[in-house]
Amino acid sequence: MPPFHANSPNPAPDKPNVVFVVYPGIVLLDLVGPLHVFSRACEGDTGDLAYNTHVASIAGGPVPTNTIVQIDTVPLAGLRDGAKVAKIDTLVVVGGDGARVAETDTRLVREIGELSTSVRRTCSICCGAFVLAQARLLDGRRAVTHWEDCSQLADRFPNVQVEEDPIFIKDGSIWTSAGITAGIDMALALVREDLGAAPAFHLARSLVTPMIRSAGQSQFSSDLARQTRDAEGEFAPLHDWLRGNLAHSISVSDMAERCSMSSRSFSRRYAASVGLTPANSLEKMRVDAARNLLIETTLSFKIIAKACGFRDQEKMRRAFHRHLRTSPSSYQSMFREG
Repeated sequence: MPPFHANSPNPAPDKPNVVFVVYPGIVLLDLVGPLHVFSRACEGDTGDLAYNTHVASIAGGPVPTNTIVQIDTVPLAGLRDGAKVAKIDTLVVVGGDGARVAETDTRLVREIGELSTSVRRTCSICCGAFVLAQARLLDGRRAVTHWEDCSQLADRFPNVQVEEDPIFIKDGSIWTSAGITAGIDMALALVREDLGAAPAFHLARSLVTPMIRSAGQSQFSSDLARQTRDAEGEFAPLHDWLRGNLAHSISVSDMAERCSMSSRSFSRRYAASVGLTPANSLEKMRVDAARNLLIETTLSFKIIAKACGFRDQEKMRRAFHRHLRTSPSSYQSMFREG
């Protein structure tokens, strides 16, 4: 299959240059999601594209991905020497299984380290964090990668403050993200930082993403976490019922009765299967529902709190701080367009 051409055909000299660094074995979605964001971002109401995008590799030419699609690239050294790009604004190292080999490529690591000294910000998607760590760009910084690889990143690079939960982290001029869709979240956040909320929300809508997630969001949604832990689906009917009855007062006894168990047996079995107490799981559902209403409606906090089963606004505020480390008002101002 011929390579996919991802570089801007006619770079505008007055636009910031965003360079994606790839290597054999990248995850294609780690590249094309964020690449789409920067390729389609527009400035204000003019409709003019805001960035030039480039995809580079150490040697240039076609680079294999984790799919049948190859990516056409320009040589990384040529960018550093100014032969192709006048000035790189944002450098993004893409992730994938090939990162384990890429981080041992001394030439690639050196090029990224040298480029990072002159760019405005350096970023990684998923396992691209291992390449940044090898270049010593994460020393003394907070960083994240895919949740499956956080422990390995922490073990191998003890000077890096690895955090397992966030979807992306900004620490100074260095941005790191978890995998796949988290790379899109990070790219949207970068665009929002540059161009404002409206262009970022427009891009989110074009990507059919339900919302723009902040750095503090977890790599797992509460629903996905429950489904992953409850692999056999034992409590799926209960979860469906809870989501449809959040406005009502629900006790552990009520949940146990729905499952035809005693309260003690239910609590023990639920915690073993889902990894949360029934009360904690229910509160997470209420917070998730409130988050959606804060973004998608103009309802008052009082009405949202009641609709989601919180007894009052203060109970909702405390729950938000427990699970999201922010308040409902801060969450709403961060994510609601306009």
